[in-house]
Amino acid sequence: MESLEIIVGLDIGTTKIAAIVGKRNEYGKIEILGSGKTESIGVKRGVVSNIENTVQSIRSAINEAEQKSGVEIKYVNVGIAGQHIKSLQHRGSIIRKSYDEEISQNDIDTLNNNMYNLNMSPGEEIIDVIPQEYIIDNEQGIRQPIGMLGNSLEANFHIIIGQTTAAKNIYKCVKKADLEVVDLLLEPIASAEAVLGEEEKEAGVVLVDIGGGTTDIAIFQDGIIRHTAVIPFGGDIITEDVKEGCTIIRKHAEELKVKFGSALASENREEEIVAIPGLRGRPPKEISLKNLANIVQARMEEIIEHIYYEIKNSGYEKKLIAGIVLTGGGAQLKHIAQLTEFITGMDTRIGYPNEHLAKDVPEEMASPMYATGVGLVIEGLERYIKEKEKEKSESKKEKKGEKDISEKRKAKPISFLKRIQDWFEKDGIG
Repeated sequence: MESLEIIVGLDIGTTKIAAIVGKRNEYGKIEILGSGKTESIGVKRGVVSNIENTVQSIRSAINEAEQKSGVEIKYVNVGIAGQHIKSLQHRGSIIRKSYDEEISQNDIDTLNNNMYNLNMSPGEEIIDVIPQEYIIDNEQGIRQPIGMLGNSLEANFHIIIGQTTAAKNIYKCVKKADLEVVDLLLEPIASAEAVLGEEEKEAGVVLVDIGGGTTDIAIFQDGIIRHTAVIPFGGDIITEDVKEGCTIIRKHAEELKVKFGSALASENREEEIVAIPGLRGRPPKEISLKNLANIVQARMEEIIEHIYYEIKNSGYEKKLIAGIVLTGGGAQLKHIAQLTEFITGMDTRIGYPNEHLAKDVPEEMASPMYATGVGLVIEGLERYIKEKEKEKSESKKEKKGEKDISEKRKAKPISFLKRIQDWFEKDGIG
């Protein structure tokens, strides 16, 4: 079997920046060749707040991944998230001139292209257009329209919108770290690739990725993405609450949360006490785990209420048979699944990316914390394979001497990434 391209996923988060190098083995599983992780010091709530610090962190994560994998990294698939991301549903349509001819990829590309022309608020741009289902001559629920006959072709689209400047800053940081961006991928969709099964997407499921600065939500039903949202709270705000509530420094608050934090105060006994080292010769500070859990639970309840609001807002609340899947670093908090079930009344499990990973991967890679990074590798591979197949079929048609090849190329949508690249080139920004 030919060795497939090695793909690198770069997850630029609020808490950490992770670079994961992977390829698909002969069994279709993802083999992790190496990874690098570093503290993220220039990103706040998924948005770059300091270019130089972010570039430094990216370089550091990439260097570590290069050393571990023995692969020189030049091209990366970058995750994009942050509180500026939002989504909407839209229906587009075209009337075909030659309705006695089969619907081709060209027709679908034209329909997709039209969606990029929708009017957006100033400073916002369409990041991705995801077709959900097609309608041919009022016949609904068609998944694969190519080869069918019809006069009018319509589609329901899930359109993801983001702030242009936020995406440009991420792109700039990656370029300054001497890397090339292959694709900008939406992080909740990448995480979903890593932790959800096809059956769950079919049955209806909510993916909740609890990061440091934001909580990303993606709702799937009937195998189609139906709703995406970003809540501007994550694990960091819980750490802040612990710091304030226990009057300790941030470093100790983070350690306390990770080692002893619990989302259910009722699971902790009053007499359980943990001692925190005192500052500069001061006596150690004693903290009750019950109090700690009360602080964590109060904030976690607020985050889950926001999640539940988004689920109800999507209109799919009653159609989500597979319930909720929690992933991301915040999903490692003890008793979080029980609290989520208690508030929403929906089945909840923790999502680990190990289903798609080969057997001999490092144990830490199977942690929910790396779901986005692993998902970026999986999604990057999927897109790479699709692109290769498209190129093969186009070159076959060129050999046969088909005339409409140039037309098909013309219809390809100018992606969000391509528009950012053009903007940088035009302005001569390196």
